[in-house]
Amino acid sequence: MESGGGSGNKTTGGLAGFFGAGGAGYSHADLAGVPLTGMNPLSPYLNVDPRYLVQDTDEFILPTGANKTRGRFELAFFTIGGCCMTGAAFGAMNGLRLGLKETQNMSWSKPRNVQILNMVTRQGALWANTLGSLALLYSAFGVVIEKTRGAEDDLNTIAAGTMTGMLYKCTEKFAGPSSKVIVSSVC
Repeated sequence: MESGGGSGNKTTGGLAGFFGAGGAGYSHADLAGVPLTGMNPLSPYLNVDPRYLVQDTDEFILPTGANKTRGRFELAFFTIGGCCMTGAAFGAMNGLRLGLKETQNMSWSKPRNVQILNMVTRQGALWANTLGSLALLYSAFGVVIEKTRGAEDDLNTIAAGTMTGMLYKCTEKFAGPSSKVIVSSVC
């Protein structure tokens, strides 16, 4: 491998030179005066101006007439799944709290562990079902309102949330507090 001294250009040999890929390299002193606006240098031996690496265009090719943002129907799947997972996590934590509280007088044994585990799974499923059902209602109302009005704005979100809350709360007057669980498991 041949190398020049100082801060001048140097040539590389070896396999890179054999395949014709060898070229002028730059020392740290040569790169010290190169302005790197908006980017950190990827390598001190980068032989490309970093300004060419910035992409100002979209990365994806969309079909003609397609929206560049997700619609409310596409976001509904994320909302429902996220609420189910969040409900399961909070329910499991609540079940662990309740299980430890109810079995605090028992010694650490297999029956206590089973009782705590049952409480965790019961509460996790209950919360996941409830929050998932609410997210399903909210998303359904949001999609219907958006299609009916033909507009995508914050009024759709407010109306969907209001309608979901009204439907969820109106079941208390007819069958008592346990109807929330029944309505959320049916939906």
